[in-house]
Amino acid sequence: MRASFESIAEFLAHKRMAIVGISRDPADLSVKLFEELIRCGYDVVPVNPNLGEVGGRRCFGRVQEIEPSVEAVLLMTSPEVTESVVRDCFDAGVRTVWMYRATGQGSVSPKAVEYCEERGIRVVPGECPFMFLPGSGGVHRFHGFVRRIMGRYPRRAAA
Repeated sequence: MRASFESIAEFLAHKRMAIVGISRDPADLSVKLFEELIRCGYDVVPVNPNLGEVGGRRCFGRVQEIEPSVEAVLLMTSPEVTESVVRDCFDAGVRTVWMYRATGQGSVSPKAVEYCEERGIRVVPGECPFMFLPGSGGVHRFHGFVRRIMGRYPRRAAA
């Protein structure tokens, strides 16, 4: 269950996406990632059933409620919630998801990955998007460097 460079590039090629599980805390990593994606030119839709708006943007309760719809979803949820959100993604016609992870398990759920694979949903199972965004800070580049040394950085698929 490893992300490929191609699946990451495909996800980031979608310019309109949702972040599910965004926090109300402006210092939370999910909010920082939301802001960075916007800075990089993405149209990001926040999803959290307990919030009305984030950063001046309407916050939706579920992926199926997003209008107009999105093509990709970044999950910043617990693995247990990830399992239900990938079902929501499938029902909403979303076929590209990224299960966030920087340390620990992050949002990754093996059951949710299996669900995605069985239904043709492209999935990035883990990884921190900050490592792949242009102009991300030094700590993120260093994180990527360490993962390369350890042999855990995403690789290009064999031709």
